[in-house]
Amino acid sequence: MTGWSLVYDGFNPDQERLREALCTLGNGYFATRGAAAEAIADEIHYPGTYLAGGYNRLKTDLAGHIVENEDLVNLPNWLPLNFRIDETNWFSIRAIDVISYRQELNLQEGTLYRTFRFQDTQGRVTRFAERRFVHLGYQHLAGLEIRLTAENWSGPLYVQSALDGRVVNAGVKRYLALSSKHLECEESGSVGDEGLYLKVRTVQSDLRVAEAARTQFFSEGMPLTVERRLIQEPEFIAHECAMNVQEGRSLVIEKIVALYTSRDRGISECGFQAREAIARADRVEPLLESHRKRWDRLWQRCDIAMEDQHRSQHVLRLHVFHLLQTVSPNTIDLDVGVPARGLHGEAYRGHIFWDELFIFQFLNLRVPDITRALLRYRYRRLDQALFNAREAGFRGAMYPWQSGSDGREESQTLHLNPQSGRWAPDHSHLQRHVSSAIAYNVWQYYQVTGDWEFLSFYGGEMILEIARFWASHATYNQSLDRYEILKVMGPDEYHDQYPGAEEPGLNNNAYTNLMAVWVLCRAQEVLAMLADDCRTELREVLGITKEEVQLWEDISRKMRVVFHDKEIISQFEGYDQLEELDWERYRRKYGNIQRLDRILEAEGDTTNRYKLSKQADVLMLFFLFSSEELRELFKRLNYPFKYETIPQNIDYYLRRTSDGSSLSRMVHSWVTARSDREQAWKLFTEALDVDIADIQGGTTPEGIHLGAMAGTVDLIQRAHTGIEARGDMLFFNPCLPAELARLVLCIFYRGHSLAIEVTQDRLTVVSRVGRAQPIKIGVKKKVYRLKPGKALEVTL
Repeated sequence: MTGWSLVYDGFNPDQERLREALCTLGNGYFATRGAAAEAIADEIHYPGTYLAGGYNRLKTDLAGHIVENEDLVNLPNWLPLNFRIDETNWFSIRAIDVISYRQELNLQEGTLYRTFRFQDTQGRVTRFAERRFVHLGYQHLAGLEIRLTAENWSGPLYVQSALDGRVVNAGVKRYLALSSKHLECEESGSVGDEGLYLKVRTVQSDLRVAEAARTQFFSEGMPLTVERRLIQEPEFIAHECAMNVQEGRSLVIEKIVALYTSRDRGISECGFQAREAIARADRVEPLLESHRKRWDRLWQRCDIAMEDQHRSQHVLRLHVFHLLQTVSPNTIDLDVGVPARGLHGEAYRGHIFWDELFIFQFLNLRVPDITRALLRYRYRRLDQALFNAREAGFRGAMYPWQSGSDGREESQTLHLNPQSGRWAPDHSHLQRHVSSAIAYNVWQYYQVTGDWEFLSFYGGEMILEIARFWASHATYNQSLDRYEILKVMGPDEYHDQYPGAEEPGLNNNAYTNLMAVWVLCRAQEVLAMLADDCRTELREVLGITKEEVQLWEDISRKMRVVFHDKEIISQFEGYDQLEELDWERYRRKYGNIQRLDRILEAEGDTTNRYKLSKQADVLMLFFLFSSEELRELFKRLNYPFKYETIPQNIDYYLRRTSDGSSLSRMVHSWVTARSDREQAWKLFTEALDVDIADIQGGTTPEGIHLGAMAGTVDLIQRAHTGIEARGDMLFFNPCLPAELARLVLCIFYRGHSLAIEVTQDRLTVVSRVGRAQPIKIGVKKKVYRLKPGKALEVTL
């Protein structure tokens, strides 16, 4: 990373798929991986274009078992633009002598550059320069420009520009045994003299996708007339263009592409709209100029400045960039969720998980309208969540662990261990805590924005139905006078059943139980807050009785939490009976033991036998809640809780965690930020490397880890500033690590645009001029009142 750019010098085939994922360009509507324009899907390259919400469902016969999966579909490749000199083969970087090679992703302007010089087998030297964009403002447009300069030769040149619909979903090796052909071609053809057109449909979801491309040629700034030959094959259409090139002169090729679908608003028919769009579109340079301006405006809202932390600053910007390419202001008008792996690849099949828990916190304080739109995705699937609960024997709303197009459970029933080659049952759908995460997201959005309308008409209903689900899931244990939640999985994922048990599921997972208590408390608070007419309407529509609310109150005061070794919160009931793992032996034998589940399964063993975790489980409580909030929760349950409980539990579980999740280091950095700042900073720098260094060994090429990326940004934004929106107050409790001298950022809170500067000894908050009502700012134990256009400066 240098400045605002991610730069790669030299061509490295082994790193190409990683670079393609990290150099993805997108605008919240669609995204395209950073594959070379001339590349085809092979062992080195994987071009991919993905539409937000563009899913399709296929079935596969696996050894007599019918497996059904819904995938984010790889759409027709709009990139293909290749060339050959006279009658030689089409250009391939592996068939020539590369003199120099450089690829640069410019984060500030959202543009990908690629430049190289090469010499072919006949000694001809050519200079190649490409720039590419997916327009942030005109969400349906993308384009690329290639400049070819013949340094020591003249002669005929042939260029092929294509739209390729022969694509399948083949970007994840372990999915290759599954059905992958999601598209069928409906029509293709020419558009005027310079354009091409391809329209496809998904075979199950019946989504129509139309792409149109306009390819133009220029020399010395003037349009160049070329001879074009149409190549039309099933699912593929191209123009092969012939021209002559003179030594020392440059040929400029511009390809502008429009992508529309049958679900777009404000159009007649997607194919017609795509053809019209390329006919009306500007050339590359004016489109790039308006694209840069959009990114500039977004960066003004979303940048974070860290003094004297150049590499961390740059990687943090890369993380913000990929977040804003996956969900942007264009998302506000869409019915989509936020995929855990972005729009950057096919891992997790493009599904939506609880990772939004880590993503929304950044968006709430920067572009809260995006959060609102993403929460509406969950609200529109509330009926399906109600059905999910009924099918499982519960009441209320049970959201799926993996969600796709319609909110049904998309989790696999079988999971392939690439280390052993065996398929095993997958019980991850038992992670019911995803429903609590959704309720938490609703509440946090409201706390930051004060969006009363959303809480009254959408968010409140979700919280109430999720509370109803937890109340129906809780079982009363008369002998303990406590409620229990049985047969679930916690966030850890390395434990899905007891050793030797015939059925999956664990009892009294601490995180699950305490989050259920928190949801039940918020549901009662929502009912108390709502206006009388709104409360009456909701209670009547949902059929909420006084007796039901009283049950919520009772459960929220009598939920069981299990402890061992005095003050260690047991991850689940029976955790203390598990064996200790010989961590050093496994490190000596395998080196990287992040994925202990695969290692142990390959040995014929199971993680269920041991005291270990893939990622934060109990420690998620310290990530989501302040010590004050936790103290109130435990007090409500009549359990003892001292501040010392926090570092004791952190130390206990950190020593038993393999960091097998991309989220792990980020959460652990957060929870140690105040007790061990040196360790927290080390974990933060490691978390920054999850994708850029692909520290999980081959997962990033399949799609970036958006939750981990957003979490590192939020770690700087909230953990080190101590920002917390609670009640009607915005709290600050700054605690910068020694490595960070100064932090500057801008956030939005209840109508105020706040410029914040934090140093080791001073906090400054400036509210820019506006019409919002004064807000309350809490710093340490003091409360201040801040009006628009005024500043607050506090010595720390």
